[in-house]
Amino acid sequence: MWQILRDLLRTNRAFAAGVVLLGIVVIVALLSFISPYPPNDAFVVPPDVPPCWDYPLGTNSRGQDVFWQLSVAIRNTLMFGITVAFISRLLSLVIGLIAGYMGGAIDRLLMSINDTFIVIPLFPILVMLYFVMRDRMSWFLLALVMACLGWAYDARLIRSVAMSLRTREFTETAIFSGMTTRQVLVQEHLPYVLPIVFSTTMNNINWSIGLEVTLSVLGFTDINTPTIGVMLYWANQHTAMVAGIWWWIAFPVLLVVMTFLGLFLLAVSMNEFIDPRSRLDRVQG
Repeated sequence: MWQILRDLLRTNRAFAAGVVLLGIVVIVALLSFISPYPPNDAFVVPPDVPPCWDYPLGTNSRGQDVFWQLSVAIRNTLMFGITVAFISRLLSLVIGLIAGYMGGAIDRLLMSINDTFIVIPLFPILVMLYFVMRDRMSWFLLALVMACLGWAYDARLIRSVAMSLRTREFTETAIFSGMTTRQVLVQEHLPYVLPIVFSTTMNNINWSIGLEVTLSVLGFTDINTPTIGVMLYWANQHTAMVAGIWWWIAFPVLLVVMTFLGLFLLAVSMNEFIDPRSRLDRVQG
């Protein structure tokens, strides 16, 4: 896997551009650990100051430095997306590999469950969850629910790869050598699906961040935990655009667009690497 990433970084400009964009975002997020202000404290700096030397990204109407608030917000937003992607990747890997390898009744049962999750309307369920658990809604609970509802598409993709691997000679050799089902899936099949897992992880992080920002802007999440969506929520509550405080909205939007674009470039590059026809075109070129 690391060899693949190194080759992509050397030969694929889109992949390199995605790494650079995400590198900038990660640096901003890491700066949050040296922030001089507690993330939830208000009126620690003069409010509504435009970008200047003392405040590079200005301050907002709540008396917070936009730069330091943005660093904490993008850190929490990235952690949210990574948490959702990690849990949902585990579910999609386990279900996809088992269904594709075992086949038969187990495959039909798991795919029936999988298809049920595909047709579930996710956004209305999350909104309903907020109104049911408004006082107990937390950052991790929302991530857990989204992960449990966002694995189905990728599980079907992994299953299709596992079905093709089941009939390969190395799989039969592994079975005849006495390897258990778990060993076959982990040691023989898992390396083949890791590039797909990487690509779907990037897409899943984008999806979860976009949904979290949407819910936060509407006020359907924990607004006491700073995220990009929560920053935009408070900017909307204070009518920042009407008041001319454009920097309160512009910089969070710019950073989240950089995140989306970086993750998208990484996913597209990996999809191009996985596709044999694209690799053949590059060799012929």
